[in-house]
Amino acid sequence: MNYKSVALLSVSMISLMPVLSMAQDGGEMDILTVTSTRSEKLATDVVGNQASVSGSEIEFISPTHINEILQGISGVNISRNNGQESLISLRSPIFTGAGACGAFLTAQDGIPPRAAGFCNVNELFESFAEQAGRVEVVRGPGSVLYGSNAMHGIINIISRDVGDANSSASMEAGSWGYLKLNATGAYKDGNTGLRVTGSFMHDGGYIEESGFNQQKGQIRHEFDNGDWKISSNVLITNLDQDTAPYLVGLDLYKDPIAARTNAEPEAYRKAKSIRYWSTISKNVTDNVRWQFSPYARTMDMDFRMHFLPGNPTETNKQTSFGFQNAFYINEGSDFELIAGFDGEMAKGELTQTQTETIGYSAFLGATIPAGKQYDYEVDTKLIAGYIRGDFNVTDQLSVIGGIRVEHMKYDYDNRMVSGRVDENGNACGFGGCRYTRPGDREDSFNNVSFEAGLLYKIDEHNSFFSRYSRGFRAPQVSELYRLQNGQLVADIDSVKLDSIEAGIRGVNDNYSYEVSAYYMKKDNVIFQDNRINVDNGKSKHLGVEGMFEYRFPIDVSVRFNGSLAKHTYDFDYLSGAINWNGLDIDTAPRNFGSVQLNWSPADKVKAGLEWIWMGSYFMEPTNTYKYEGHNYFNLRIEAEAMENVDIFLRVMNITNVRYAERADFAPFGVGERYFVGKPRAVYGGARVRF
Repeated sequence: MNYKSVALLSVSMISLMPVLSMAQDGGEMDILTVTSTRSEKLATDVVGNQASVSGSEIEFISPTHINEILQGISGVNISRNNGQESLISLRSPIFTGAGACGAFLTAQDGIPPRAAGFCNVNELFESFAEQAGRVEVVRGPGSVLYGSNAMHGIINIISRDVGDANSSASMEAGSWGYLKLNATGAYKDGNTGLRVTGSFMHDGGYIEESGFNQQKGQIRHEFDNGDWKISSNVLITNLDQDTAPYLVGLDLYKDPIAARTNAEPEAYRKAKSIRYWSTISKNVTDNVRWQFSPYARTMDMDFRMHFLPGNPTETNKQTSFGFQNAFYINEGSDFELIAGFDGEMAKGELTQTQTETIGYSAFLGATIPAGKQYDYEVDTKLIAGYIRGDFNVTDQLSVIGGIRVEHMKYDYDNRMVSGRVDENGNACGFGGCRYTRPGDREDSFNNVSFEAGLLYKIDEHNSFFSRYSRGFRAPQVSELYRLQNGQLVADIDSVKLDSIEAGIRGVNDNYSYEVSAYYMKKDNVIFQDNRINVDNGKSKHLGVEGMFEYRFPIDVSVRFNGSLAKHTYDFDYLSGAINWNGLDIDTAPRNFGSVQLNWSPADKVKAGLEWIWMGSYFMEPTNTYKYEGHNYFNLRIEAEAMENVDIFLRVMNITNVRYAERADFAPFGVGERYFVGKPRAVYGGARVRF
C-alpha cells in the first residue's frame, strides 16, 4: 500500500478501541478503563488516548501469539520474531538490544511482570493474555502513575474476574502440529468468588527443529463485603521453546524451501515464572478510598544466544517484592485526587557462558575465548511518590495535572575477575577481549515526570483532548554492567521523553472514531557504538493515528485503523561518511495498520475478515537497505453448533503471502536477515460453556 493512499485512509479513520466489543457492549460510551488513571473510568472521559480489546474479542481471535490481539490497535506493532518471542513498538520503532524493553511498560493488572531495571524484550510471554478479561493500551508516556519504562506506552493485561461465574473449556488444533487447550472455571457464593484458569499450547513449528510448549495457570480469589474489596492472584507460566533464529540472505524469506531452514537447530529458550499480587481496597472515609497492592515475583530463564558469535548460553534469575499504595480522594466528584507511593526491592543474577572456542575466525577465537563471560548479582531498590488531580472546570471542560518523583538504586556485585580479560584473568589477543566486566559498584538515578492535559466535550457524542507529558526510563541492569570493548564504566543517564498530543474522538449508535496526533522528543537515547553503550543520542517522533468503526443495521461492522509516523535520529553521528541526523530510525515503518470486516449472518454466527498491512522500512541506521513491507489477510468464523457448544475456524494469511515478521541488516559481512512470517495456516476447534 503506498504512502499517499495510507495518508488518505488515515485522515478519515484511525486508532482502535475494542473490536467486536463495541457492538456487543453497546458502544464505547459503556466501556470502562483502568490503565490511564489507575482507577475505573469511562473511556470517553479519559484525557489522552486509550485503546482496549475485550475478553469476548480475545476469545474470538483465539490468539497463538499476543501480536494477534494487538494488531487491531493503531500505533502498536508487535514483531513476533520466532515462537513466543516478541519485540514491541508503541509510537516508536522496533527497539532491539540491551535495555530496549525499557522503552515500554508491560503489566498484568497494573503490576509489571519483572522488576524495574530487569526488563526483558520477550517478557510479554510471562503475561496471561490468552484468557484475559481485556487488554488495555496507552500510547505515549504514562510515567506519572507507573514510573520508569512507561515512556513510549503501556500494555496492561486485565485478568478475567469471577463475574457471573461462567465456565468454559476449548480445544483447538491446526497447522504444523499446533494444539491448544483452554479452560476456566468459576465459583461464587455471596461475597466470595474463585476463578481457576489454565492454558496449554503446543506448536510443532513451521521452521525445521523449532516449536514450543507453553503452560499457564492462574488462580484468582475475590472478596467483597461492601466494606473491604480484595482480589488476589497467583500466576504460573512455563515456556520450553526450540528457537529458529534469523534467516540470513537477501529476500530468502520469499523462498518456500529456504524459509523453513534452521541454521541454529540447537537454539532454545526455557523460562519459568511465579507471580502473586493482590488489590486491597477500602473506603477510609466518605470521600477517601485506600488501595494497596502488594506483590511478589520469582522467575528464571535459560536460553542459547544464537544471535551472538559462539552461541553462548545465558541464565538469569530474579526475585522481587513490592507494593503500590494510593489514596483516592473525592472519586466521582468534580475534583478528584490520587496520591500515593510505590516501593520495590529486587535481586537478580546473570551468567553468560560459551562452551566452545569459535573456530571459523582467528580474531573471534582470540577475542571471544570459551568460558564464562559474565557472572554478576544486582540488588535494586525503588521508591516513588506521586500525585495526580482531575478537575471538572465546567460540564464540558476538565483538566488534569500530575507529578511523580522516583529514586532507583543499583548495588552490583561482580562474581568474576573484573576487566577486559577472560574468566581466568588472562588478556586476549587482537587488542583485547570483547566482553568487559566492571568492578563492584553502586549506581542511583533520580527522575521526575509530570503531565498536564484537558478534555473538552464538544457535544453529547464528540470530545477533544490534549495532553503534555514527560516519560523516563532508568538504564537497565544489562546496559550498566554487561559491557564490552574495554568499557569499564557505563557513563549513561536516564532516557527522557517529552510528548505532546491532541485528538478528537466520538461515539454514536452506529459509529465510533478517534484521531490523534503527537510529537515527541527524546534525550539521552542509549545506543551502541561498536558495542559500547553511550547515551548522547536524541530522536524525534511525529505521527498521526486513529480508528473509525461503522456498525451497519444489517449486523455488519467495518473498522479501519492506521498509523502514519516518522521516527528520526536528531543528533550528529557519522557511520563512515553518512550522518545519522535526520535519517529514519531502523525498523520504523512510516505506515501500518489493519481493517476488520465483521458480519453476523445469523443468530449466534459471526465471521471476521482482517487485512493487515505493513509499510516499508529501513533495516539499519544509514538507511541504505530497506524491507519492502507486506500485506496479508486473516479469516475467522464462529458458530453455535448446539446449545452451549461453539465451533470455530481460522485461516491465517489466506493468500499465502511470503513476508518477514521483522527484517534488519547485520554488519561484519552478515548482511540482510529476517524472522520469517508464517505462510497460510488453518486452525479449528470447539468450545463448551458450562
